[in-house]
Amino acid sequence: MSTAFQPHAQPRVPSRHSAAARLERLPFSGYHRTIFVIIAIAFFFDSVDLGTMTFVLGSIRTEFHLSSAMAGLVASASFFGMVIGAAIAGMLADRFGRRPVFQWSMVLWGLASYLCSTAHSVDALIFYRVLLGFGMGMEFPIAQTLLSEFVPAKSRGRLIALMDGFWPLGFIASGVVSYFVLPAFGWRTEFALLAIPAVFVLIVRRVVPESPRWLEHRGRLADADKVLAEVEAKVMKASGLTQLGTPSMVQEPPAAKGASAFREIWSVAYRRRTIMVWTLWFFALLGFYGLTSWLGALMQQAGFAVTKSVLYTVLISLGGIPGFICAAWLVERWGRKPTCIASLAGSAVMAYVYGQTALHAQTPTLLICAGLAMQFFLFAMWAVLYTYTPELYGTGARATGSGFASAIGRVGSLIGPYVVGVVLPMFGQGGVFSLGAMCFVIAAAAVWIMGIETRGLTLETLVSEAVENDAPGVLSPARD
Repeated sequence: MSTAFQPHAQPRVPSRHSAAARLERLPFSGYHRTIFVIIAIAFFFDSVDLGTMTFVLGSIRTEFHLSSAMAGLVASASFFGMVIGAAIAGMLADRFGRRPVFQWSMVLWGLASYLCSTAHSVDALIFYRVLLGFGMGMEFPIAQTLLSEFVPAKSRGRLIALMDGFWPLGFIASGVVSYFVLPAFGWRTEFALLAIPAVFVLIVRRVVPESPRWLEHRGRLADADKVLAEVEAKVMKASGLTQLGTPSMVQEPPAAKGASAFREIWSVAYRRRTIMVWTLWFFALLGFYGLTSWLGALMQQAGFAVTKSVLYTVLISLGGIPGFICAAWLVERWGRKPTCIASLAGSAVMAYVYGQTALHAQTPTLLICAGLAMQFFLFAMWAVLYTYTPELYGTGARATGSGFASAIGRVGSLIGPYVVGVVLPMFGQGGVFSLGAMCFVIAAAAVWIMGIETRGLTLETLVSEAVENDAPGVLSPARD
């Protein structure tokens, strides 16, 4: 990373302070915003690829003459890859670093997106979708881990929630691309175009450094200090400061020697958190992708033309924008746990309403209004998921914990679209949305019973309390 400029007056650190202490004392600055924007844009491009299946599934089903069950299998293929990618990426990132895994994930999904455009059989398309999912599954948990380790505690929840907001923006962008490209050029051209943003990896490689928390945890103290000095210098320049405050004594307890990251997330200290977050991710994503992967196809089945179904799905997804913005504010003002429960409960109610009422409306107005409300809660839910998960684990297991939670969620994502394809002929669209509502209720119950509050606490404090309590239930009141 470049060190071409010199800070106004680099503060001397009399004895070595931890990476956490030096990062937490930094004021939020333009440098943090730059890191956030770059990671969020990469997250956005990944989300565009993921959201595209919602809009092209109907066209793919028509071209290959697929049954509803087979169409569900095509929609689920990328989630199978995401299960493997998320689990492997977390362990790789805890062993080899966040930055290289993040970069390679972008290369993989860009290549796979192009390959999808060349598929001339449903078997080939399924294989390429698995590969695409592998790359996407790698990126999502690493993005949240990397950002959480750079941002001070007071801004962490808000920024990670806002980063997740680039997912509904990506979903909307995929709909806009589909609206203009799909009718005129077909779904193959759309996949080919979506491979282009993978070149953004060059900017990530140049600007985003390795996490100094991870470097320190791996014993690479000189590398950690080098990155920290560069970060401090850039923050000082961006903020116009001539000196920084004295670091606090924030320190993470050492992990058990010889323990793998996977064993650590199932240790006594973290077991309750792991059970809770796996249950949360599995049922939340089963419900979400079971519904959204089929939205466009369900509208076409209800009699709407391709362009109309795409347009209405895009309009409905606009509800996600105020949803994630509201969640980004609530996670810092109200807390992670209550915001998560409220967003899941709202998702359950509105999914049921959408299925029982809106899809039987004579005009699209009620359908769009109910869909907007549903997407508001669904994308608020996503924002909390990505904020909450990396806060539950220590540095040596954070990427693994986030990766496996995401992987378990992708199992739900994998099952969801296929289950919908099976349930739809038997129970109709009302039954499909009732199934989604039930999934959100189960996820909310898991958080209610086993969840902890993490608002305002440094990552290291959360680890210390887990270790001290051994079997954490509810942490001490959140501190700002």
